[in-house]
Amino acid sequence: MLMTPTAVNLDCADPLALADFYHRATGLPPHPRSDADFAAVGGGEGGGLMLGFQRVDDHRPPTWPAPGVPQQLHLDFDVDDLEEAVARLVEWGATLPEQQPRPDLWRVLLDPAGHPFCVSPRKRADG
Repeated sequence: MLMTPTAVNLDCADPLALADFYHRATGLPPHPRSDADFAAVGGGEGGGLMLGFQRVDDHRPPTWPAPGVPQQLHLDFDVDDLEEAVARLVEWGATLPEQQPRPDLWRVLLDPAGHPFCVSPRKRADG
């Protein structure tokens, strides 16, 4: 039996705001049944992976890299231009922590709810 991943869901305090951030960052369309308790991007009738954001009233953001509240999970994304992507994501509400484990290969950012995610340069087919 094979399982097909359909969604990754993140806890947060404001699902609609986090869905808007990831809509801007990924271009995935907002899910039409999003509301204040659960919002999503992607998925839908066309299939594909959905990113979901569920309200947790006492949500505590991860404290990465400090161990106080574990990162719980993190997402990885490929981008065409690393520096441009980081600048745009910060403009949209992400933060760039001072600690960067491998800035020569990728950047770790924190989404507006504090979840760590990584962006890496897309590997070119000719190189």
